Order: sequence, then C-alpha cells, then structure tokens
Amino acid sequence: MQQWIEAVTGERWPEGVEYGDYLSDGVALCKLMNRLSPGSVKRINTSGSSFTYMDNIHGFLDAVKAYGCPENDLFEGSDLLQNKNIENILTRAVMAVARQAYSHAEWKGPFLGPRPAEQNVPHFSPETAAQSSSTTPMQMGSNKGASQAGQSFGKPRRIIIGK
Repeated sequence: MQQWIEAVTGERWPEGVEYGDYLSDGVALCKLMNRLSPGSVKRINTSGSSFTYMDNIHGFLDAVKAYGCPENDLFEGSDLLQNKNIENILTRAVMAVARQAYSHAEWKGPFLGPRPAEQNVPHFSPETAAQSSSTTPMQMGSNKGASQAGQSFGKPRRIIIGK
C-alpha cells in the first residue's frame, strides 16, 4: 500500500517512519485524494496543532465520500489522531479509495488490488425469452421418465418404539 501511495502522490516516504505515523496528520492522504480527484481537498495544513490535522483528515474523508466510497469503509477522524487501530482503519479506507479509482475513467493508474466486479445483466430478445418458457427444464421434475421406483438397496430402516 505504501508503494501505491508513493506512486500516486509522487512523493517518497521518509526513511524509518511508520505507516500510521506518516499518514496520521492527513497531509499525505489529502495529497493522495487531490491526485486521484484534482481539487477535491481545498486546503492542506502542513503544520500546526491536532486541530489543523483534524481539518486535513475531515477534508480527506469528505473527498473520499464525494469520490464514491461507501461510508462503512471509512473511519472517525478522532480515531486516526488518537492512534486507535491505525493500520486497520487506514488500510480499509485506502483500499476503498483504490477500489473506487477503477470506476473513474479519468484516472489512468497506477491501481491497487483487483478490479471490482461489474454488474452483468443479460438482455434477451422477446423471441429468446418465449423459447425458454416453452421448454421444461430438468429441474422442474421432468427427467424423461426416470424414477427410483423398484429400487431397494440394503435393509429398510427399522424404527422400534418403546426401547
């Protein structure tokens, strides 16, 4: 995931900085969203207190929602600032953004993870639909006269009441 974020933003991570520590101020996340969807995060605060970093995180979350990611893949901004399960919540949110990037034709890559499945609804002509209703498929009980009548394998099951 780090390589994908670096490839999208064009910026290298500082040596020895942990995943959660680098992303916890929201600056890299905002830059990521601005590369995927230019102008989606209006202002990025690069220095200041936790309040300014919270603005970055909320800017990222708003941009992610506008990008089309489901809200159940996102996190609370305070969880990121308070270092609550950072790797899990960040990974889930960044993977949601990466999946959503496939559905935006203006983004040419790089991509992360497999392409999400697309709905494939078959369209049949009225003639084809009429043909299917006139035939009886095997699942509807017709098995060309085959039955299990006359078959007796092994001993019958004996039920003894009262023992």
